[in-house]
Amino acid sequence: MKFAHFSHVWNKPGMTAARRYEQLWRELATCDELGFDFGFTVEHHFNPNESWMPSPSIYCTGAAARTRRMRHGPMGYVVPLYDPVRIAEDAAVLDNVLNGRLELGLVSGIVPDFFGPYRADFKNRRALANETLALVKQAFSTEGPFSFAGPFHQYENVMLSVKPLQKPHPPLWMQSRDADTLELLAQEGVNTGYLFLVPRKEVAPRYRDYLRSWRQAGHPEKPNIGYWVLVYVDETDEKAVARAKPYFTHCFTKVFGTRDDGGIGYLILAENFAKPGEPGGAEIAKNAVNLDYLLEHNLAFVGSPKTVTEKIKAAATEGLFNTVLGEFNIGDIGEDDLLRSIRLFGTEVLPALRSFEPY
Repeated sequence: MKFAHFSHVWNKPGMTAARRYEQLWRELATCDELGFDFGFTVEHHFNPNESWMPSPSIYCTGAAARTRRMRHGPMGYVVPLYDPVRIAEDAAVLDNVLNGRLELGLVSGIVPDFFGPYRADFKNRRALANETLALVKQAFSTEGPFSFAGPFHQYENVMLSVKPLQKPHPPLWMQSRDADTLELLAQEGVNTGYLFLVPRKEVAPRYRDYLRSWRQAGHPEKPNIGYWVLVYVDETDEKAVARAKPYFTHCFTKVFGTRDDGGIGYLILAENFAKPGEPGGAEIAKNAVNLDYLLEHNLAFVGSPKTVTEKIKAAATEGLFNTVLGEFNIGDIGEDDLLRSIRLFGTEVLPALRSFEPY
């Protein structure tokens, strides 16, 4: 298995943005020492109650200066907010700044509030993401100038000043649970993933089809399927649960999914799943504030190193993922608890699962 430190860079009570970023760099430096494979972040906009990361390119630059081995990337760029060539240029430079350690994630975007101020096209976001994927691959694999004709963007004789260090391009990711998109990603050799709010049993057949299509496409290596989940490890199960409960409560009532109008995070998340007809996701989101519910359904990896190891193995087998996208900085967790959790995960959970292969 593989392991990522995943950060929404959620706001922290009483902490300035400058101090929050410094804490993030300490987290990443610790993970780098412990053998984590990846460091990923989001691109979220216009909600200071929630994420303080509107610029994943700057995250990658900071991470490059503070780690030596981990691979980093956006997870991912909200594609419709950009000109696709801008993404290609930034990714090429970042791969060189990271000395060949970039993982390039693209997403179509699911939050309409991100799109308005940019006057971006929310309706056609999936098609725009697929078009950008094609453009990036073409731009990086073409010697000399490239031309591109898509339904939304057309370019003639564009010459990139810098090409990625990795050839033909950095590993690509696009988070999706849509069957048609997963088929495209499998054909194109793009890694994928999903989040704990999506019922594993419901989506596992789609990822099984994705794996089958990947093999049929003849790609030489297995794909990575990520699973975003909140993680807290302590010396015993009792200590872990007792300490984690207030952090989860704060996370899902004051931070994740909240709105400036006072909307409560977990209820908004449930509404976002219910609207498009995903009752399973709505049920999980409605109960996200209840750590006992999450533990009962193995939707949060909280416990002693042994317990968390067993939880991950069971969830990965059921949900067909090989990469844990672990969010360790939960709610208003203090730094002592945060770094102890990361260190216990890195010294005991990670090596216990390194050779485990869910698929």
